[in-house]
Amino acid sequence: MIQSAIKMKGLARIFTFLLLITSVVRGADQPNFIVFLADDLGWGDLACYGHPEIKTPHLDQFASEGVRFTQAYSACGVCSPSRSSILTGRTPYRNGVWRWLPAGNEAHLRDSEITIPEVLKPLGYQTMHSGKWHLNGYFNRPEQPQPDDHGYDWWFATQNNAAPTHKDPVNFVRNRKEVGPLKGFSAPICADEASRWLTEEHDPKKPFFMTVWTHEPHLPIESDPEFMKLYDHIENPGIRQHHGNVTQLDHAFGMLMKTVDELKLRDNTFVIFTSDNGPEGSGKGNLKQPDSQQNRTWGSTGGLRGRKRDSHEGGIRVPGIVRWPGKIKPGTVSDIPMIGSDIFSTVLDIVDQPLPDDRTIDGASMIPAFEGKEIVREVPLFWRTHIAPAASHAAMRIGDWKIVANQKLDKFQLYDIQHDPKEETNLASENPEKLAEMKAKFLEVWNDVEKEGPSEWWANLPDGGKKKKGDKLTDGTDETGTFDIVKGATVKKSELGFLLDASKGEGFAVQKLESPVQESATFKVKYRSLSTGKTRNACFCFGSTPTNDQLHKAGTLIGMNRHGAFDGTWANVGIGGSRAAKFSKDDLFEAEITIDLDHGKVILKVGETRVEHQLPSKLESVEYVGIYAKSTKSEFSEIERVK
Repeated sequence: MIQSAIKMKGLARIFTFLLLITSVVRGADQPNFIVFLADDLGWGDLACYGHPEIKTPHLDQFASEGVRFTQAYSACGVCSPSRSSILTGRTPYRNGVWRWLPAGNEAHLRDSEITIPEVLKPLGYQTMHSGKWHLNGYFNRPEQPQPDDHGYDWWFATQNNAAPTHKDPVNFVRNRKEVGPLKGFSAPICADEASRWLTEEHDPKKPFFMTVWTHEPHLPIESDPEFMKLYDHIENPGIRQHHGNVTQLDHAFGMLMKTVDELKLRDNTFVIFTSDNGPEGSGKGNLKQPDSQQNRTWGSTGGLRGRKRDSHEGGIRVPGIVRWPGKIKPGTVSDIPMIGSDIFSTVLDIVDQPLPDDRTIDGASMIPAFEGKEIVREVPLFWRTHIAPAASHAAMRIGDWKIVANQKLDKFQLYDIQHDPKEETNLASENPEKLAEMKAKFLEVWNDVEKEGPSEWWANLPDGGKKKKGDKLTDGTDETGTFDIVKGATVKKSELGFLLDASKGEGFAVQKLESPVQESATFKVKYRSLSTGKTRNACFCFGSTPTNDQLHKAGTLIGMNRHGAFDGTWANVGIGGSRAAKFSKDDLFEAEITIDLDHGKVILKVGETRVEHQLPSKLESVEYVGIYAKSTKSEFSEIERVK
């Protein structure tokens, strides 16, 4: 596989060498490019896209100076894949970045891929990246390619999110050197770095290509009080934080555009603003924790169906605004569909370079759309998101028609998306011929993608293979009205909070999270045994699917004098992780559980005892959390999400 990657990279080098000897370098006469990307910004989050509250004056002005696309799409419903498509013009499963990339994951933007910076550098371009990278699991390490390996002369980036929040981040790296703690907020910091590079590092005699990829408004959100003041009339602090965060993003964009104007670069600079996917969360926040991070997910889809991760419109339709003075009529509004992977083909078209002919390029040039003409596509608009809802796992659009496929690719929905953007009317049964036609094309595209992409990265993901499955649990009873699903047990109110009666075997009660855990989250819960026999236990449980075999447990094996964690049924407790501890069987325990999907593990802390347990690699999101016990009665407090 390594030899294959080297061979492919050699082809890329030959390609760029040919560009060098066949192109006329015109220096400053060549247009400049800026790709400004927001993170988790919804289609309806900007004032110029109809948001009734959020103030985005700089982007509103920008939209009046170019074209605002009302049917712009990201190439995927999550972050890393959509970013990879911007740089390569290739759908994510084809270029290898098939999923969002936690730290330590083997998937990455392969060295064999041809990126926009690699094409432009032989033409005399200087290249720069500022902000979130998220295209490798081994960031700033030799195991995988870094931004400079993909053609960037200068880069200032984080692997994923700004940490600990957007305020005063500590995890930026500049040109392979850790920067250390910074003062300020993430988006303005990224814009300032880009402005400083233009002013101090960029050779004004050379054209430039720049990507500025902010962290806003992705969690963990933290907004400058200056921008939150604009929303003082809103009582909910989570809404003020979110709306202020979008305005903070708008301010950063304005900072960079001001620098472009001051350096007299506006007339020769192509600028595109867009987002990597739809908004996080339910759009309703978490009212039980009014000042928590989870109550800051108030992004808007503008009424579209679905949200981040989904292949319905709300997960993939995003803002898309382009300014190109002298080429695009100011104030234009276009309903011509475009997608993030089109950026690659558009840039190459503008600099009069051919597309690579040794690989499939999924994107197409947007230049016809700037004149109100349809974009000519050889490959239809196509989406597949590895953690999308099972019923809307993938999609394809041709003209006005959109087909949505389930995870197994054997059930399909059909929509006339031009006339039904909210996807309210499934026309599959009314139009069997069109459905058959779209299904055949969808499977043709997917089969081609899978054939070219590194399918070994996503096929047959291991889950250990040794875990035992338990019996299917019967429906339980929730007398408290708190839990969404109860199996094998009865839940009643108690002095501590809840009494879980699982005397007859295994039982659990779970709640569905407002926003799934995709990276990491920490929960706290108290519990104690109410049994008098030898079998005593109490556990926190979590997972993506609310079945006993698919839930993961972390808590105290009270009758065994151990704290521990295991996967699935109680029969697997022996192959989980656990530590012996000293305690009374009647004690009240307080457990802190950190689900760290970035590193594929759960960390349990009870008193002085710390237990780490490796999670299955196929666990990519957590949608349910709750309480669990086996053949006993146990009492639990309410579950608190602390970060």
